[in-house]
Amino acid sequence: MNKKFRSIEEHPQAGWRLRLGLILFIVGFASPLLIPVITATNLSTGWKTIISGALAVGIPEVFSIIAIAIMGKAGFNAIKSRFFSFIKTHGPLDRVNKMRYRVGLVMFVLPFLFGWLGPYFTHHIPGYETYRLSVNIIGDMLLVSSLFVLGGDFWDKIRALFSHSAKTQFDGQP
Repeated sequence: MNKKFRSIEEHPQAGWRLRLGLILFIVGFASPLLIPVITATNLSTGWKTIISGALAVGIPEVFSIIAIAIMGKAGFNAIKSRFFSFIKTHGPLDRVNKMRYRVGLVMFVLPFLFGWLGPYFTHHIPGYETYRLSVNIIGDMLLVSSLFVLGGDFWDKIRALFSHSAKTQFDGQP
């Protein structure tokens, strides 16, 4: 039996339910992509705001709840196990070498520095106002990709920031 499709084969009734639930997940999370279509219509500003807000905040959550209800526990666990196996296979390494870590730190810190200092110095950057959205998207992509370059140990360091009882231990320290 193929490991990838074990959960579907173990629960044959979950086959069509799994597919329908997956479609609802995708449609729900893709619904914010319709916001530019709504804003381009001739609707009043109030209706555009209501519909856009629902597409951004309400509809993805409602569709995911409906999808989970349709899939049931077996279907949801099948999708969850596939997602986490994909992340585990293609996710960041636990340990990275020193050079990769330094490059990752630069990639991680640059968007924060630019976001913090940007409002004070944007008038000195030629063309920034024209390409502000592009620059911000590039900064966000740089930040997210830096988390993969830095590796899994860095994720643990970030997580430790939010744990009151976390302690640091440096190499060579007893």
